[in-house]
Amino acid sequence: MNLNERLLIFDGAMGTYYASSCNNPLPKCELANIHDKKTILNIHKEYIKAGAGAIKTNTFGANKISLECDFDVMKEAIVSGYEIAKEATEGTDVLVFADIGPIPFLEKVDLWVGYKEIIDIFLSLGASNFIFETFSSDEYLIEISEYIKEKNSKAFILTEFAVSPEGVTRLGKSGKKLLNTMLKAKTIDACGFNCFSGPYHLLQYSKTLDIKDKTISMMPNSGYPSMINNRVFFDNTKEYFAEQMLEIARQGVTILGGCCGTTPEYIKEMVDKLKGLEVHNILNDGRQIETTEGLKQEKLQEKKALTEEVKDEKRVNKNPLLEKLERGEKIIAVELDPPINTEIDFFISGAKRLKGQGIDAITIADCPIARARVDSSLLACKLKRELDITAIPHMTCRDRNINATKALLLGLNVEGINNVLVVTGDPIPSADREEIKGVFSFNSSILSSYIRELNETTFSSPFNVCGALNLNVRNFSNELEKAQKKIDNGITMFLTQPVLTEEAMENLKLARKKLNAKILGGIIPVVSYRNACFMNNEISGINVSEEIIERYKDVSKEEATRLAVEISTGIATEMSSYVDGFYIITPFKRIDIVSEIVSNIKNNIFTYN
Repeated sequence: MNLNERLLIFDGAMGTYYASSCNNPLPKCELANIHDKKTILNIHKEYIKAGAGAIKTNTFGANKISLECDFDVMKEAIVSGYEIAKEATEGTDVLVFADIGPIPFLEKVDLWVGYKEIIDIFLSLGASNFIFETFSSDEYLIEISEYIKEKNSKAFILTEFAVSPEGVTRLGKSGKKLLNTMLKAKTIDACGFNCFSGPYHLLQYSKTLDIKDKTISMMPNSGYPSMINNRVFFDNTKEYFAEQMLEIARQGVTILGGCCGTTPEYIKEMVDKLKGLEVHNILNDGRQIETTEGLKQEKLQEKKALTEEVKDEKRVNKNPLLEKLERGEKIIAVELDPPINTEIDFFISGAKRLKGQGIDAITIADCPIARARVDSSLLACKLKRELDITAIPHMTCRDRNINATKALLLGLNVEGINNVLVVTGDPIPSADREEIKGVFSFNSSILSSYIRELNETTFSSPFNVCGALNLNVRNFSNELEKAQKKIDNGITMFLTQPVLTEEAMENLKLARKKLNAKILGGIIPVVSYRNACFMNNEISGINVSEEIIERYKDVSKEEATRLAVEISTGIATEMSSYVDGFYIITPFKRIDIVSEIVSNIKNNIFTYN
């Protein structure tokens, strides 16, 4: 199927159109293949009558996880869905594409096995055209395409990703990079974008892509969605949609269709508009897309001007932390908890005291244990602006979606904050879950990948992205695998959980051998016997050795303070050869203890090194 100089027009939405076509639609439209075949058949026929040259089977979410079913029900939905589509195209030249959407990720579920099950069913039915749509990453797609081609070398495989208007998927992946990866794969015939964005956004995005001599698809939503009475509506008209698709075709996109909110009327309007442009598609007489050399040159000039404009505006803020580490010097970062109210005198005075001692950075937790405190990013800006202190705000994935996260990162970048610690975040305490909802639309690994992409495309000064490393987990090899994935996604520095056991120290040594990243060893002073027991039993990610706990039994506050400094300094000395610096967590506002530990590190460890 050669589409470099011709158009293939797909159908539009199935899910949203099915829901609007029935008085009592099934909540999972793929199950209508079993229980409401006539409606699905009629929808396919409507799209064919509208002029679609290819239709997708009603199987986008036909997997065991999405349908919450067993294999037999899933198979019945796929088989029936394929048969309905084939029936709809009888006596026509319309192509049937086996539609496969992303299988939702669940722990202990092998997604590769899940995809193979679905593909094997389609192959057994004689399917030779496949569309993998609305994906957010390329995970498994190349392996899947290779598997299909081994079974059917003549199969046509189209992959599509859902990107925001900025060209980033919900998993923080760059649409351009995904496109290039797919097009380099010998077993993938075409690639493009669908869903998430409307036609205008995908038109603008298409102008930034190098798609010459490539088979590219664009199947946008009908427009940008709005909420009315808790239901999603797409307000744009079919005429507007068709106009934008006309311009997308002029960019050289040769596979066109619609996603959420589009209907047969949208596809008919688009087909009519493209006919008026005198294009070659499977429905008419073979004339080429109206693309002039002038349009190509205009596009190149526009792209060049935009690049120069961005280059001129680029400014880079220095990053003292990275500069010091690159010189081979160790650094000290101290964590101060943000206040639970607007009284910040202690926080500011503590930061001033630590700056006077020459610490390199203040880290600020982002609403630890899911309780609201003063925003870490705002405090970081205050420290930078008023005290010229390097701050590392923590940024959790619990409380913000991708839009809010990007907005916050833009603000930090403007303020000259260029170090962040990304963490998934503590879950909401169970008693609060009915009133307070965590977001968790991505995790720290995905967030780091997203920031890396923004570093390359958006930020005037790149962020140094830090991550957390738990030295106290039982399965540390699994933690190392997660850490490596974080490094692959852009994390360059790890702040570890506190070391208070021999096991944690050994894990730190192993991390130094295995991970190609900077490591700040975690230290938290134990201030009392009660505190030691509490941390050991109540705080996730912290283990305290029995030996340390025993040393605090029946001692005075003064003696406990001395022990806190002594033990913490000893741990810092032991870990010094395996870290690039120290990450000291302040307990219960005990700046006095942290201050002594900092002095000991500077006067003894740094001097010795």
